[in-house]
Amino acid sequence: MKAVTLGQYVAGDTALHRLDARTKLVGLALLILALFVTSSGAVYGAIAALLAAATVAARARLDALWRGLRPILVLVLITSAINAFSVPGEALARVGPLALTRPGLAIAAALGVRLLLLVWATTLLTMTTSPLLLTDALERLLTPLKRVRFPVHELALMMSIALRFIPTIFDEADRIMKAQASRGADFESGSLWRRAQALVPVLVPLFVAAFRRAEDLALAMEARAYAGGEARTRYRETRMGARDWLALAALAALAAWALAARGAGPA
Repeated sequence: MKAVTLGQYVAGDTALHRLDARTKLVGLALLILALFVTSSGAVYGAIAALLAAATVAARARLDALWRGLRPILVLVLITSAINAFSVPGEALARVGPLALTRPGLAIAAALGVRLLLLVWATTLLTMTTSPLLLTDALERLLTPLKRVRFPVHELALMMSIALRFIPTIFDEADRIMKAQASRGADFESGSLWRRAQALVPVLVPLFVAAFRRAEDLALAMEARAYAGGEARTRYRETRMGARDWLALAALAALAAWALAARGAGPA
């Protein structure tokens, strides 16, 4: 768990690092739209090629990306298996009362690809954008909602803190698991169900530690008279340039293609 990279920022000066954080947030939203409106293999291939090019441009290490994808493989396998055996259709194989169907297999494959590409894109976003810039970009994008008294700054701050503490939570889980393993707990052998049961004693101290850390952070902010976004000014004003608009135009075109290809392949 200590090797998880989702949520970690890696400082750099690459083309992807220099893109405005608003461009990357809106771009991620367009990619998610493209992923979930169609099951076209051509669209998925284009998104995978785009992410591969972005990975090269960001000079991201492949082993770091793999560490970000690896923790969700179990989730992908479970959700894919549920879909593969729950969708009615022509039976390809049977496991007891359950039937593996052709439509179920196609939907399971599409769902797995969607999740993997989504985590790949999110990992690239957090690796190339600092939490401070992400918070600022999210607050700027949601500024129109302030007119209806929506707590924009508080929402942006919560998301920033959540992203910042993902690696910390995994470090805490790793520490608890090592402590329990030293007392004889076994997390490595046995069936999947047995391993899941072994993780239950880890969750209680993990939640307690997370709540304690959240309380400490809240007390520290109150002690420093933190008052949210009221009368807050910015030290640096970011501006979107030509490359940002070009990137957004390309991603918008990709999303439009995905919408046009809607209905191609299994839903």
